[in-house]
Amino acid sequence: MSNTPLAERLRPRTLDEYIGQEHLVGPNGVFRKFFETGNVPSFILWGPPGVGKTTLARIVATQLERPFFTLSAVSSGVKEVREVIESARKQRFFDRQPPLLFIDEIHRFNKSQQDSLLGAVEQGIVTLIGATTENPSFEVISPLLSRCQVYILRALEDADLQKLLDRALHTDLELREREIDVQQTGALLRFAGGDARKLLNILDIIVGATDGKVTITDQYVQDCLQENIALYDKNGEQHYDVISAFIKSVRGSDPNAAVYYLARMLAGGEEPRFIARRLVILAAEDIGLANPNALLLANACFDTVHKIGMPEARIPLSETTIYLATSPKSNSAYLAIDKALALVNRDTSNRPVPLHLRNAPTRLMKQAGYHEGYKYAHDYEGHFTEMEFLPESLAGTKFYDPDTQNAAEAKIAERIARLWKEKYK
Repeated sequence: MSNTPLAERLRPRTLDEYIGQEHLVGPNGVFRKFFETGNVPSFILWGPPGVGKTTLARIVATQLERPFFTLSAVSSGVKEVREVIESARKQRFFDRQPPLLFIDEIHRFNKSQQDSLLGAVEQGIVTLIGATTENPSFEVISPLLSRCQVYILRALEDADLQKLLDRALHTDLELREREIDVQQTGALLRFAGGDARKLLNILDIIVGATDGKVTITDQYVQDCLQENIALYDKNGEQHYDVISAFIKSVRGSDPNAAVYYLARMLAGGEEPRFIARRLVILAAEDIGLANPNALLLANACFDTVHKIGMPEARIPLSETTIYLATSPKSNSAYLAIDKALALVNRDTSNRPVPLHLRNAPTRLMKQAGYHEGYKYAHDYEGHFTEMEFLPESLAGTKFYDPDTQNAAEAKIAERIARLWKEKYK
């Protein structure tokens, strides 16, 4: 029996063998255009694990017969990047398209590593292909991202996984030698969770669990996998259930439940920076002005997690989770901006800014009344003087409503009432 995993044995070699991502590889897909024209821009493939990012990059290189260099962001530093770029430079000729440089998990490259790629991409020494499971907007530096197209890959549908299963059973030489009777596929597809590689790895496990005939049922799959697959499925439905429970536990001020779900996510292999980003959002949305320090701590947590990684990242994640869960809560800032946006988005009147709030850098603008009547707050007692700041037709409109159930905003409400008296009551 071969030691090569089934997922590698079935890796597609052409677009016609590739399953899924019809929006990219279908008859009118952009990748078909690459092969018609031979012109390939630098691009980033963003999608969950096991949907064919690496395979797609290799197919592009093979079908266009372009030199193909690979780096893993997990194990490569600036030195390795520069060495590969120099090798690519030596293979570059005036009448040839540049070599392809594929970087797996490009989101794990820090800023200096990404900076080291910029010059080679700008000068056309290499065509960069990055693969990431993380949103490139957060993880790829702006100068590099602006030079790359971003193509989004989706988790495979059950129909795609079924097609892959059928191909494995009918075309793989080793599986064809076994007597395999597929009676149920529900558990197979559920555990795969849209991940082609996971599906084929599961098939490897259940076929290898016994000699002779294999009858695939939902119960048999569950029995085989109970020690092989964690209950937390990073890419399946439970992923969304667990993160939802985590968010609601923090919002509901239960530190014990919040830490429990944090542990579930970490044990299941969740990307720590994903959790840290959720904590930043929680600090702004659910704690807000009740405790502004929460956002500072959440930002510090995000920076720390980015710098140190696992396993140490579990400590600042736990600290921040507990702090946010035990903090007083307020969503007043969140409600205020949404209320203001709702008005702005439906307001077609383009209300003019009051003249006294406009700058008057020219004589003509001064003559037109710009800046006239503006009162500089610091010239007045208590650094305040009553003046209208909203457009005249919106005077007195209230967007922010302090949540007086927490001490911090009760003080804010008291100060606003003292300054503006009845205006915003």
